[in-house]
Amino acid sequence: MLQKEERKGALHRMKINEVEQQVGITKKNIRFYEQQGLLHPKRNSENGYREYDETDVECLKKIKLLRKLSLPIEEIKKIQNGDLLLTDALRRQLIVLEREQTNLTETAGLCRLILEDETLYHTLSPDQYLERMVEMEEKGTRFKNVSNDTIRKKRGSILAAVIFILIMFAFIGILVWAYTQDPIPNILFGLFLLVPIIVILAVIIALLQRIKELKGGEEDVARKY
Repeated sequence: MLQKEERKGALHRMKINEVEQQVGITKKNIRFYEQQGLLHPKRNSENGYREYDETDVECLKKIKLLRKLSLPIEEIKKIQNGDLLLTDALRRQLIVLEREQTNLTETAGLCRLILEDETLYHTLSPDQYLERMVEMEEKGTRFKNVSNDTIRKKRGSILAAVIFILIMFAFIGILVWAYTQDPIPNILFGLFLLVPIIVILAVIIALLQRIKELKGGEEDVARKY
């Protein structure tokens, strides 16, 4: 009887390919949600492979629903942790979506205006439309720039890493200068020198990983499902 129950329980364990087919979320996004702490599949104690169950599938379906409603990852995490009520998150998201809808309506109106003018690209006079955009922005319209967030993240990560590496090189310079003024045993000096070098290498590796994450994060909404 016990063996039957164990076999029955084993049937509920799924590999990532099965979950991908059942939920309709790509393996890339499933792994991404795991990295973000939204999903916590168990691992097989024998081979270390991830194994998913019905609870994980249900969790992924909820994530899929909320992401399709454009809820941010951080808010979904807060909802899961009980730090934010789903109703509060949805009310706030509704306000955001209504504001975006207004912006899109205004943007569509400007596109329609340019289209009605039947202007060709080589005869396009952008000044009048840019002035119209300024007027619309002053009234609250916001035009999207989809690449800004990613660019800011990359620049911020790179700048912080470069500053820290420069600080470490400055520390190495001070260490070498101190050694020339008051020599210490070479082995001890080597150990002192090894620490900032290891830190520099670790920062470079972390930076490369961060850039990789930005390039290979969650797939675009239009393609991920």
